[in-house]
Amino acid sequence: MAVYKVVEVVSARDLKKFIKFPNDLYKDCPQYVPALFADQKKSLTAAPSLAYCTRKMWMVTDGNKVVGRICGMINPRYNERYGKKRARFGWFDTINDIEVARLLLGTAEKWAKENGMTEVHGPLYYNTLGKQGMLVEGYENLAPFNCLYNYPYYNDLVTALGYEKECDWVQYKLRADQMLPDKMVAVAERLMSRYKLVEGDIDTLKHDRALVREFFRIYNESFAENVYNFIPFTDEEIEDEANQTIGLLDKRLCCFLLDENREIAAFGISFPSISKALQKAKGSMFPFGWIHFLKALRKFDTIDLMINGASPKWQNTGVSAVYHNIMARKYREAGVKWAITNPQIDTNSASFVWEKYEHELYMRRRCYVKSIE
Repeated sequence: MAVYKVVEVVSARDLKKFIKFPNDLYKDCPQYVPALFADQKKSLTAAPSLAYCTRKMWMVTDGNKVVGRICGMINPRYNERYGKKRARFGWFDTINDIEVARLLLGTAEKWAKENGMTEVHGPLYYNTLGKQGMLVEGYENLAPFNCLYNYPYYNDLVTALGYEKECDWVQYKLRADQMLPDKMVAVAERLMSRYKLVEGDIDTLKHDRALVREFFRIYNESFAENVYNFIPFTDEEIEDEANQTIGLLDKRLCCFLLDENREIAAFGISFPSISKALQKAKGSMFPFGWIHFLKALRKFDTIDLMINGASPKWQNTGVSAVYHNIMARKYREAGVKWAITNPQIDTNSASFVWEKYEHELYMRRRCYVKSIE
């Protein structure tokens, strides 16, 4: 008979168990993509967001065996921006047992209430940069590297414990080598000439820190009013994200547009899919995990569409047609066959752009919310 116990994660030994638990839970699941241990450790102990967020982690054990985990977080910048008293949960993984789920979520809820919160929602990260949303459709598909994967029973457990849908994100699979409609290409070329737009050089961006900061400033402004639950990034978060990602940009898969004042007008960022490389690496770059990553970055037929956007003053001008046209050309030249879109709120008009392409639903994820008053 199982004897479950809630353990707060405070020691380095417990943190290691916390991080590695999903690898055991999903060891026989071909769609699960393990995160790098070093990345997870940094996120949980040294993320810039922890300068203003508070968090606690817990595990449920059965003897010496971990059977569930959860992280509770409070982001005061989110609560102030949206007028809420919400905690969030993330890093939620559990065996298929309602008592384990009850202990995990109940512990997080009790902590949230003790800190003056009236609601809990998730699964989420500290901010909009991290993995979020519980998978509700697309279990048969390989998870993109920057997205959560979970078994179907997770949704049964959280809804049985009083959680209700807050919002859904959708992802689509597209033919990356499909031609844009002739009319759209003509419009893109006409707009590029009319607005005197030029394509910026990705290699220049990598070495120009001022331009990098400008890029993230535009990113902040571009999504501040258009992305549900978006939290503008701090300077420290921008610097950290830039250090992690800018050097990995591949000019074959990315573009940014400059206007006649040499200011960033719009951008499109994609990465080669590294999901299979992460599976082969099994959570570590060493001793041989890096070999799989190098191979994935050099030869690929599938990409993850990360972010596309325009500066606020360029929104609703049709400039999206310009960078979509450039990106489509780049994908064909790079020999890319498939593209997986980044999660987008299903009610956001920006997600409707994919209807212009041959596409199919790839995954749907959900954020749940519960009142704890």
